[in-house]
Amino acid sequence: MAKYNITVKKEKEAAYRSLVSPQMMDEMQEKILSIIVMQKKYRDKTYSAKKLAEDLNTNTRYISAVVNVRFHMNYTSFVNKYRIEEAMSILVDKRYQDLRMEEVSDMVGFANRQSFYASFYRMMGITPREYRLQHLQQHPAMKAKKVTRKDKDKD
Repeated sequence: MAKYNITVKKEKEAAYRSLVSPQMMDEMQEKILSIIVMQKKYRDKTYSAKKLAEDLNTNTRYISAVVNVRFHMNYTSFVNKYRIEEAMSILVDKRYQDLRMEEVSDMVGFANRQSFYASFYRMMGITPREYRLQHLQQHPAMKAKKVTRKDKDKD
């Protein structure tokens, strides 16, 4: 599919990954999860791998190695995974059904709507708007608010 120009990255072997001991991987994995997930740093648009490395008193190569080996993805994909999961909850929550996609995107930490849409599509195979509409169709009680042409233009 040509939608959003998504390309599949080839797996490459990085020599530095083997330099991190399994014990250090375990410790760093727990610390990374604590900061990114428990402290919800994924919501912070400016929280980079470099800032995470500084918070953990290490370097970005170690962060990258742990995220690649333990979570099987790069740092950006790792953070975006939690952003998308939270966005999915927001999109189907009737308390937030009046939010525009830009607002949902901002709430979960994306810098802009385009990166939100591209990441969401890459992970879910559908756009956030399609996800919301599918969920509304599955739950008739949530259809109470009629979607008007003006609402559609917001997306």
